Amino acid sequence: MSRNKPRIYDKEFKLNAINLYLTSGRPYDQVSDELGIPVGTLVTWVQAHKKDGAEAFPGKGCLKPSDAEVAQLRKELAIVREERDILKKAVGIFSSQRR
Repeated sequence: MSRNKPRIYDKEFKLNAINLYLTSGRPYDQVSDELGIPVGTLVTWVQAHKKDGAEAFPGKGCLKPSDAEVAQLRKELAIVREERDILKKAVGIFSSQRR
């Protein structure tokens, strides 16, 4: 029993499919039949495009620019918190030694 590999569509194809749907005024099922893709796939693409606009479909293994920025800021925040905690401990050690 062999399984079908999921098809991978590039960003250009997805954007063209979305544009065709939005400009033609035809229902999802007609556009998806014409393009040879499942209806649910087209619906998902249109919803993602409406939600994220130009940032939709960043590519496999890539983050949207806004998500990448958030991840970078979280890393920086973790480093700063760790440095702050080290400094707090050092101040506590040095202030107790003077007494």
